[in-house]
Amino acid sequence: MNLLTEIPLSRAQNSIDYSSQLLLLGSCFSENIGAKLAYYKFQGLQNPFGILFHPLAIEKLIQKSVNQDLFAEEDVFHENEQWHSFDAHSSLSNPSKEEIIKCLNDALNSTAAQLKKASHIIITLGTGWVYRNKSSNQVVANCHKVPQSNFTKELLSVYEVVESLKRTIGLIQSVNPSAQFIFTVSPVRHLKGGFVENQLSKSHLISAIHNVLDEGEISYFPSYELMMDELRDYRFYTKDMIHPNEVAIDYIWEKFVEVWIAPNVSTTMKKIEKIQQGVSHRSFNEKSVQHQKFLLKLNVLKSEIQKEYPHIEF
Repeated sequence: MNLLTEIPLSRAQNSIDYSSQLLLLGSCFSENIGAKLAYYKFQGLQNPFGILFHPLAIEKLIQKSVNQDLFAEEDVFHENEQWHSFDAHSSLSNPSKEEIIKCLNDALNSTAAQLKKASHIIITLGTGWVYRNKSSNQVVANCHKVPQSNFTKELLSVYEVVESLKRTIGLIQSVNPSAQFIFTVSPVRHLKGGFVENQLSKSHLISAIHNVLDEGEISYFPSYELMMDELRDYRFYTKDMIHPNEVAIDYIWEKFVEVWIAPNVSTTMKKIEKIQQGVSHRSFNEKSVQHQKFLLKLNVLKSEIQKEYPHIEF
């Protein structure tokens, strides 16, 4: 008896290996996949501007990076004893105005550099709901706990998301025509705005992505569908019943590996996993002969990996 409905997946042609250069942008689920890729020492840059939830936020920062449109004093504001940018996540906020502008421009420059050399660009969309600043009439990436009365809430139409994605793809292809795009929709539900509203938002994102799949090297990975259909049980959620738990993240990662990670690097990944587990291991007696032998074996394994892939550091 089969108690699971599995989503049919096929291996991608343009696989990711240890020579690949990755750029991950988008919602908090991109952080989960990004953490897995970093754990296995794949090369890349992850969310340099912090978590970005909607397509217009991603588009704007791609545009600024490609056009080298640097941040200046007028692009930041002071609220609750911190300086913020409406274009970036609060993880970049800073008590110093000079420091946040520097951090924003460092992120812009690192994004621009990675865009030019990225072999794979992984974009995770979280929501189609956006907040528009009444004073500037601009859609923001993050409200930074500014009073809600300063914003209007809007749902991007499928057409608006499609056009935004097309502009983003075009901007990236103008500096890197061969980049492989991997779009996915975050399985994290945005329920504060309502259950029906969340489904409406996700459906707009999914419809829009499928409207641009013919725009060159563009693929869709079904993170949202894996969570909703294969893992349709609350035991796969954290205590908030909204975010996927560790088991769910591991499951979706395994599916991502099946589709996107080149089979010929599986042995290297297993060795790296062994090293990572060894590095995090804490011995009861670090001076014991047994532990010293363990460290020696670990160093030999590290040397083997670094001989084949000099860029990998532990």
